[in-house]
Amino acid sequence: MARPTTVERACPYVCDEKVGLILEDSTSMSKRVKKMPRFDFEVVEKSLVNEKLNELNTQDASKEVITNTLKDLGIERAKLHGWPNPYVFTKAMGEVLLSHHSKNNLPFDILRPPIISSTYSEPFPGWVQGYGTVDSVIAAYCKGKLTRLLIDPMTIGDMVSLSIPVDMVVNSIIVAIVVNANKSSGIIYHVGSSLRNPIKFYDILSFMFKYFTKFPWVNNDEKPIVVRKISTFKTMATFHMYMKIRHSLPLKGLKLVNKVSGQSFQDVYVKYNRKLRLAMRMAELYRPYLLFKGIFDDNNTEELRKITKEGYIEAKDFNFDPTCIDWEDYIMNTHIPGFLKHVLIK
Repeated sequence: MARPTTVERACPYVCDEKVGLILEDSTSMSKRVKKMPRFDFEVVEKSLVNEKLNELNTQDASKEVITNTLKDLGIERAKLHGWPNPYVFTKAMGEVLLSHHSKNNLPFDILRPPIISSTYSEPFPGWVQGYGTVDSVIAAYCKGKLTRLLIDPMTIGDMVSLSIPVDMVVNSIIVAIVVNANKSSGIIYHVGSSLRNPIKFYDILSFMFKYFTKFPWVNNDEKPIVVRKISTFKTMATFHMYMKIRHSLPLKGLKLVNKVSGQSFQDVYVKYNRKLRLAMRMAELYRPYLLFKGIFDDNNTEELRKITKEGYIEAKDFNFDPTCIDWEDYIMNTHIPGFLKHVLIK
């Protein structure tokens, strides 16, 4: 009887913020893991979270304060260990644990898809649940709430958005389990498109502009929203400068006026201060992806595709080849309409 292989759905950004071609191996992550106390995150990190949570509960902190404090703690701990945010940090934890348990003869492989988008074909084109990274951009843009964005327009799509449809990710997982049954290979697969069928974020923004110019979002007053092309900040420095001049300084002025007037503008100040903090936190959270300069090699994944085509008659039913994707057609006619139908209009 074939012994099943454990497949972890990991994340390629555990590689660190590299430039150039990033190989399908664990070299970058292993160097950082060696600097960490062995598996201390299983005890230390949980203890820190519980201590902070108990402290906040003792102070009768609001749900919002607790949420924001724990988010900040997560970012702080991730950066302490060398990762940009908690998401990548927890993915790295998973890889470390798998490597540890592989010593007990646990067969496993690691699939590292970048950010995942709606289905390409199965169960039907455009199916999606919830908001992905680019979907948040689409939602804000079509409603006229997003006019500027921290992004290098020439960044390739694997780094920020529509890199690989979810059904292709599922297919790659199924195929990896079948092909590597009874093996303890520990192979890492980059299941993405940046090497063989790249798309720049500039193109995605252009497709969004084209789509919502032709099919504008209608607001609650039944008026169509007129969209404009998005202005971009190519560096964190320019983003911070803009935010300081456009938002931080006026907010400080409002704080002073509020104090002088006996807290007459307290609600307004709290509202805009919350929005500013959220914007800065989100920019810092997504910075590693939005300004990423790497390209993910996928030689192992390509070999998996070849083995599947040559050895399995059902190969055509388990497509995970990104070269078949026409990005403009997919984004304009599949992803955006699917996101609007299954998420935004609900």
